Amino acid sequence: MRVIVGVNGSESAMAALDAAVERARTADDDLTVAVYGGPNPVDVVETQVRDRLSTLEIDVSVERLEGHPGGLLVERAEQGEFDRIVLAGGTRSPLGKIQFDSTVEFVLMNAQTAVTLIR
Repeated sequence: MRVIVGVNGSESAMAALDAAVERARTADDDLTVAVYGGPNPVDVVETQVRDRLSTLEIDVSVERLEGHPGGLLVERAEQGEFDRIVLAGGTRSPLGKIQFDSTVEFVLMNAQTAVTLIR
């Protein structure tokens, strides 16, 4: 399976990356990591991701997304013929409703590719 993981450098995104790497190892997935700015600039996120991947000893492609990350993830997934998009997904409001950031919401609303949210 061809999988693209969107990572913005947040703790939850890095945890989603770890989960996607573990699945890639067991299922022999072809994994691509798309890094974009979030809490940190994209340069910092890319360095964090490359450092993390080097310790996990797995061959993964890393790409930078500069611009609107939701739209670019959807476009990249369709052009690259990916089977799945993986993102860190959502928090709960005080009333128990799930809340998504704008990137996750855009991907969920617009992707023709299957989307997996990891919490």
